[in-house]
Amino acid sequence: MDFPYRMNKRMRSTLKDKIVLITGASSGFGMDAARLFAREGALVVLAARRMDRLTEVAERIRAEGGLAYALPLDVAEPAQIEEAVQTVIDNFERIDILFNNAGFGRLDWLEKLDPGRDIATQLQVNLVGLILVTRAVLPHMYRRRSGHIINMSSVAGQIAAPLYTIYAASKFGVRAFSDALRREALPFGVRVSGIYPGPAATEFGLHTGALPVSERLKLPGWLSMSSEHVARRVVRLALHPRRSVTLPWYYHLAFFFDRTVPGLTDWFLNLVFVRRFHRDPSDDPSTDGS
Repeated sequence: MDFPYRMNKRMRSTLKDKIVLITGASSGFGMDAARLFAREGALVVLAARRMDRLTEVAERIRAEGGLAYALPLDVAEPAQIEEAVQTVIDNFERIDILFNNAGFGRLDWLEKLDPGRDIATQLQVNLVGLILVTRAVLPHMYRRRSGHIINMSSVAGQIAAPLYTIYAASKFGVRAFSDALRREALPFGVRVSGIYPGPAATEFGLHTGALPVSERLKLPGWLSMSSEHVARRVVRLALHPRRSVTLPWYYHLAFFFDRTVPGLTDWFLNLVFVRRFHRDPSDDPSTDGS
């Protein structure tokens, strides 16, 4: 891959001339954040598996006057991670901001999830891949005593709901990883932030599994944020680093109730999810009830 553009070493106090690496940049939050980072004057490196989509996004950004380059990367493949990060360093000498956005969800009752596709791969992409990308980038930030890592989690990383067992486990892991790394990296000049969005209009629903339950769980449009709204908050977080951002703000109320009266949260989630959808396995005619 040819990167014809090399940045100078001088840092700016804004996002202008920053090198931003974004995983999962072919759609959703990653794609919109790439466009907004480029509008702020940053050079964005778009990383994802779908090279055709990445190329389209990069060309669109360049047509608007921005600087963007596509980089094939499957975060489930550790060897690709090391190679991709080194490619960025070789061509641009640094990574100022890492936006760990790659992830997907497979929602179903735990006993129905496929051990490989739905459980192992989901954990590998959402949590292990995020950790390994960070691990590859971090030494370069430490050497410069500068950098910002933004990890995409979810409100499911704060409150775990039925149907979300593995997805929530991965996002709780992202939350714990972000908190621990923030404390580990801050003395060396590297900031770490977590972002916890609620429902948003992205391609997430296309990858949750073909479940009647998934269709019935969809929220009305007025309760879902736009992908661009979340992306704007990511860019704002890069401009003004803080420990975490929750979207929308009122989810803090749900977090408070979950911490202080967990029994009430259990009752509500049981009412919304389990009583509406779940059946006793013994009622399933495809099983013998044993």
